[in-house]
Amino acid sequence: MSRRRATVGLALDLCGVPAHLATARARFHASAPLRALGLLELEEPERPFLTRSLRVPDRLVGHLLGDDTPDAALLGLLLPMPDPLPAAGGDADADVFVRRLAARLKDGPLTAYLREPREGDGLAALSTVLAAAGVDALRCTDPEDHVPALLREARLDGRAIVVSGLPEKPGPLVRALTAATGVTVLMTDPRPYDPHWAPADPLVLDAPGRRAGGVAVWRAALGTDADGFDLATAVAPYRLGGDRIQRAAHTAQALAAFDGTPVGAEHVRLAARRQSASGLESHARRIRPDVDWQDLVLPDKPLVQLRELALRARHRDRVLGDWRLSAGGGRGRGVLGLFAGESGTGKTLSAEVVAADLGLDLYVVQLSSVVDKYVGETEKNLERIFTEADRTDAVLLFDEADAVFGKRSEVKDAHDKYANMESAYLLQRLESFDGIALLTTNLRANIDEAFTRRLDLVVDFPFPDVEQRLALWRHSLSRVPSSDGIDPGVLARDFELAGGSIRSAVVTAAYLAAGRDDMVTADDLLEGARREYRKAGRLVPGEGGW
Repeated sequence: MSRRRATVGLALDLCGVPAHLATARARFHASAPLRALGLLELEEPERPFLTRSLRVPDRLVGHLLGDDTPDAALLGLLLPMPDPLPAAGGDADADVFVRRLAARLKDGPLTAYLREPREGDGLAALSTVLAAAGVDALRCTDPEDHVPALLREARLDGRAIVVSGLPEKPGPLVRALTAATGVTVLMTDPRPYDPHWAPADPLVLDAPGRRAGGVAVWRAALGTDADGFDLATAVAPYRLGGDRIQRAAHTAQALAAFDGTPVGAEHVRLAARRQSASGLESHARRIRPDVDWQDLVLPDKPLVQLRELALRARHRDRVLGDWRLSAGGGRGRGVLGLFAGESGTGKTLSAEVVAADLGLDLYVVQLSSVVDKYVGETEKNLERIFTEADRTDAVLLFDEADAVFGKRSEVKDAHDKYANMESAYLLQRLESFDGIALLTTNLRANIDEAFTRRLDLVVDFPFPDVEQRLALWRHSLSRVPSSDGIDPGVLARDFELAGGSIRSAVVTAAYLAAGRDDMVTADDLLEGARREYRKAGRLVPGEGGW
């Protein structure tokens, strides 16, 4: 033999198969089982077919010799699976789902697509199912470029290929995976499965959602570290999937170790917020709240309503999910509120306080900037925002709601028609939203009644009277070094300013004092209040003969 490797012709001779037969040559075609499964490779394409060298992949040789090291092409790309979820306790649906899918996996190879209710839920559910079935998993960071190696690896070791986060558009990855035979392929994504993605449809299932708060998953991930604080209260506002809960738990433990303290509620809240990071910042202004309830100076009624809003947000999974009190009809588990009041009366600050109480970030969307003159573009802009918001634990604040939710008018021209369509779209999208959405308006009467009927809460922010203005002046001055002789009562009586304007007046006074390297005086505050009047185009007390 003059060749160091076997050739196609030699292999046919050894098998006693005439080389001239078409069926013989077909055994080495790219679609033939040995080559299609990655178990045999043909080299030297420039040579005549019968003289081409045959090569057995190194991974197959290693497997035959008892070496289970993954294919070199996959080294550094394989990802670990999350830990299996703990027993679901009273969630019979989740337990049945795990048992049924695990039993199906034991019967043989399966291609399935799990639509996850929340990013990370599907991956955690698959980990639980695979553990119950006794099947190991192959999960790759960049599966599209390594489908042949993945399929071969899965066939050699009897492992299941797990893919999470599918491409936005159908492509070769989904087609190759759904067409694969003799191997288990499990895909998961928050989007519904599109039948046009591939010619062969997988088994399409809905992954079970977690129970309220996912407390059992958090407790399992934190272990004994969860015993030192009220875990259920700390995690109630967050709606992370199982995989992201486990990552957040590891982050919380790392933060606590860095601080040299036991894991506490603040570590868990901070870790959960980091897992909620998203692309919303490209569509909205992010505010990291640094306020609390003490910063609100409001009448009792709106304060009670704001606390109820936070309570609804914290317990919505339990009330609407576990207790099955959802309205149905495609209504989500979100919390919708409208803040109505003049500019400066505390609407945005109240949203910040609610977000801070829940341990969430606040994203402010200027609806007037979302509205587009081109037909259909407003809906596209809003859909992008809601798509990102669905993946994020945050409070969404739509400012200037009048821009879209103004009272629908009689259709007299195309402009009226499309404006009404935008309102109808946003109304429908808000109803199906699972997050926390707040809207603001300067005049409640401008908002369509069809929308207000669907809100959970409508909070009215009245213009402050003299007594409330006095409380606002005192609150704003409490952090400022002030000289003696300041009488906030005079300012509250003589200047009819909202809370935001009072704060601005105090800030102006503080700058004037800082410029003199002195304390704030009554004259500084008087000048600050006068400037707020001038900005509003109002006559200033004591000026112009007034």
